[in-house]
Amino acid sequence: MCGILGVVARSPVNQLLYDGLLLLQHRGQDAAGIVTSERNTLHMQKGSGMVRDVFRTRNMRALPGNVGIAHCRYPTAGSAFNSAEAQPFYVNSPFGIVLGHNGNLINSEALKEEMFRQDLRHINTNSDSEVLLNVLAHELEKASVRLRLDPQTIFAAVAQVHRRVRGAYAVIAMIAGYGVLAFRDPYGIRPAVIGYSETPQGTEYLVASESVAVDALGFRLLRDIAPGEAVLIDEEGSLHAQQCAPQASLNPCIFEYVYLARPDSLMDGASVYEARLNMGEKLVEKIRRQYRSLEIDVVIPIPDSSRPSALQLAMGLDVPYREGFVKNRYIGRTFIMPGQALRRRSVRQKLNVIAMEFRGKNVLLVDDSIVRGTTSREIVQMARESGARKVFFASSAPPVRFPNVYGIDMPTRAELIAAHRSEAEVAAEIGADALIYQDLEALKDAVRRVNPRLAGFETSCFDGHYVTGDVTSDYLLAIETRRDAARDAGEELDGGQLDLNLVATP
Repeated sequence: MCGILGVVARSPVNQLLYDGLLLLQHRGQDAAGIVTSERNTLHMQKGSGMVRDVFRTRNMRALPGNVGIAHCRYPTAGSAFNSAEAQPFYVNSPFGIVLGHNGNLINSEALKEEMFRQDLRHINTNSDSEVLLNVLAHELEKASVRLRLDPQTIFAAVAQVHRRVRGAYAVIAMIAGYGVLAFRDPYGIRPAVIGYSETPQGTEYLVASESVAVDALGFRLLRDIAPGEAVLIDEEGSLHAQQCAPQASLNPCIFEYVYLARPDSLMDGASVYEARLNMGEKLVEKIRRQYRSLEIDVVIPIPDSSRPSALQLAMGLDVPYREGFVKNRYIGRTFIMPGQALRRRSVRQKLNVIAMEFRGKNVLLVDDSIVRGTTSREIVQMARESGARKVFFASSAPPVRFPNVYGIDMPTRAELIAAHRSEAEVAAEIGADALIYQDLEALKDAVRRVNPRLAGFETSCFDGHYVTGDVTSDYLLAIETRRDAARDAGEELDGGQLDLNLVATP
């Protein structure tokens, strides 16, 4: 899970990119980076940590130019993070290119071998984003005539990238002297939108992971980038677009709507907030159908992403909705935090109870999902310590039984609490008196009701069906092995930042 951003404007973009990263901070808290372009010189600042920690005033002054891209990230597919893997990545051959990527490549190891033996390119990190950058650079070199580029040449190169690369990817790249390039994988798993702003000097364009960045930065939403489509915004401010994959289909990751995205975003034509309201309505239907015997006194959300579902659930059941937890917003998301002990300790630091809302009541807690169960177990215990008579637990999502390999660093199956347990066993593990999971078809319908054209979804973490059709048991085993090795080693990862001025010849 990462946030990507690109701007082609009529005035300096450094502040726009910084503000945009703050709006996308929820998509990644481990590292951030900005690259701007001015007269074919690329200016880069990136490092590990939150956006506010990576950039200082002196850094912003060193990022001139009216064109730029930005990225915030956290590791994917079980990889450990070090500061050398902060994005965007850069190559200077055959063009000055920087690239940021949201997603995960399934065949990155095979591509890395091809890069070395056939394309004569060396990969310096373990990041699949650097692999993707070098594939793009190589295909641009092959497609160009006398090392000159035009939109059709660039789109031809992207078409070759689609043929070589497997997995999920929403990409933002900048080619020095040419402009900003963005494209999505042929399945449309990871999101990307285009916004525009009319100014006296001409039209400005912005590409971002979520529409919240478009709205809050004063742009107007134009549309989503289609699966397999590439969009080039040249340095003169002209927009070019072309479908680059012959067989593209839209299958957005449904977990974006459950948890990852901000509620004020529109993704593939669907309001995340409205989808979460619908998830609450679907839970009402299930409780009325299967759990009528539960005597629920109050509905309490586990902040923040479960609030819309919990509100709709309380209204549908005609019981009070109350805020029972106060969130410390200076603690990172526990889903992202590495290490079980750190996650468990951070729950108590992150949430504090309002005891009066629990004392002597049968409480229905509502969360967006249950992954490892660590957070859920601690929260149920906190409710009991505050005097709750009974604690019921509802999840807006179905049981998470399989790892996600498309850009969300979910645990191995051994760490997923629901992977090998029944719903009753999960309830016992987290200490709840009853557990209500959303049904998968109900979840799909909750999102589809917002935008009926969303026929398919990427739902692998719930049903084990990987839409790209190339995720093998050997690949999943390799991810588990890497994760286990990193955990056993207890790696302490170094921080660090990087300031570069990169001279590139278009």
